[in-house]
Amino acid sequence: MISQRAKLPTRILSALRRLPASLILLVSVLAPLSHAQDSEALKQEIMAAIDARAKLVQEMVDSIFSFAEPGFQEYRTSEYITGILAANGFTIEMGVAGIPTAWTATWGEGGPMIALGSDIDALLGLSQVPGSPVIEPMIPGAPGHGEGHNSGMPAMVAAALALQEVMTRHGIPGRLKVWPGVAEELLATKAFFVRDGMFDDVDATIFSHVSNSFSTSWGTPGGNGMVSVEYTFKGRTAHGAGAPWAGRSALDAVEIMNYAWNMRREHLPLTQRSHYIISNGGGQPNVVPEYAAVWYYFRDTTFEGVRSSFEIGNTISEAAAMATETSVSRRVLGYAAPQHGNRPMAEAAYENIKKVGMPTWTEEDYAFSRAVADNTRPGTPADELTFLRTEVDELSTPETRGPSMGGGSDDIGDIMWTVPTITIRYPANIPNTTGHHVTAAMAMATPIAHKGAVAGAKAVALTTYDLITDSELLESAKYYFETVQLANGSYDPVLTPEDQPAVHLNRELMEQMRPQMEAYYFDPTRYDSYLEQLGIDYPPQ
Repeated sequence: MISQRAKLPTRILSALRRLPASLILLVSVLAPLSHAQDSEALKQEIMAAIDARAKLVQEMVDSIFSFAEPGFQEYRTSEYITGILAANGFTIEMGVAGIPTAWTATWGEGGPMIALGSDIDALLGLSQVPGSPVIEPMIPGAPGHGEGHNSGMPAMVAAALALQEVMTRHGIPGRLKVWPGVAEELLATKAFFVRDGMFDDVDATIFSHVSNSFSTSWGTPGGNGMVSVEYTFKGRTAHGAGAPWAGRSALDAVEIMNYAWNMRREHLPLTQRSHYIISNGGGQPNVVPEYAAVWYYFRDTTFEGVRSSFEIGNTISEAAAMATETSVSRRVLGYAAPQHGNRPMAEAAYENIKKVGMPTWTEEDYAFSRAVADNTRPGTPADELTFLRTEVDELSTPETRGPSMGGGSDDIGDIMWTVPTITIRYPANIPNTTGHHVTAAMAMATPIAHKGAVAGAKAVALTTYDLITDSELLESAKYYFETVQLANGSYDPVLTPEDQPAVHLNRELMEQMRPQMEAYYFDPTRYDSYLEQLGIDYPPQ
């Protein structure tokens, strides 16, 4: 058994006091050296245990890609992942935070509790044949993994199972909690996880996200916080031609709100980003719409900025209702706090990322990446393209990043303000693609995704091992969280106790699409890979 710190027992120290000073010095030097050697040996053992599960990772990556379930509809995905964890002795709790597809899987006794999470949802309309460098939907209109979320949970499961094996073999105390990011593309669940107390017993969290690079960061990484809110206006119907004066158009209110917001945008901070869709525009043109709705994302780099945009939007919605003699109600559909990575954890993770290194890419991998670039970046000189990265990124810090003007959002921020947390980005996708686009799905059931997820699993597992066995690291992570991060801000979500997860989203779509999609589910009992099942050459000939 490996001790949590390189300390000598009291009885040995007592005996050492009777030894010559030269021997005491020798023992004091050799003791930490022995601990470091043992730690390195166990890390090699953990990485070997993950390599032994490379086939499982491949099957999971391919299977989840084939399920392609969007936010709140990840039923098959969650059933599949929890089935693997339950078969390996993890205790499963389903339906956490009132979300049917959310769950936790816990294992272990004593020691710190480390949570391992990654997102599992697909994106609407991004169905794509994997391994094809041209846009080719498997099912037109169906969702697809154009963000690569199908690779994250396989990495976390492999990390958890490898840690379980090594910890059991060597009697290392510690606990693991595996959890999924449900409906991340809607930014719709992690704030509810926090509110429900999912992380109350957690000492630290390691999150993973797909990338074409291998990296981690600390401090504010540059993304935005966000609130997702739908405004529903209620008016009065009337004949659009026969008696339009008798009606009060809810759609008019939506249009006034959108126009007013767009005018106001000019006078908001540059870090603000916002966008909307009309989620209900009425029924037919000759009926004055009684109901209409518009769905907004309000983003900014700070808690205060997000709340300010939200409040301005609320005021404009009420003004639009007054102008049209309609009424308005609103529903918060999701929230994401600005992110802040933990410095000691990120620095430890970076050392492990360097230890793992980038995957070994083959000529076939390069050929596929080049074929995608030829189709997605036509006319771009080859020397201006990176086909596959071969070196890990430097540790990203506030100094190396510089000032942020904002960008995308990820609701892992809510957990980052609850418990010491970092994100490890692992190299399971390729450069030269567009995020939230079918090009980003092309490599996500190929050997590139499989190898990248294995590399990510190793970095996650080694960092988890450090947190479990090195109490000084964990104490430093908590100290940074409490005295540095929380000294410069505090968690301030706009959720109220009445707000509930929007579990209705995407339900109707999947009721229509799932029967068609089931015919394309990966069958690992008959085929070695999803590309084999689909009859796809890799790389394409």
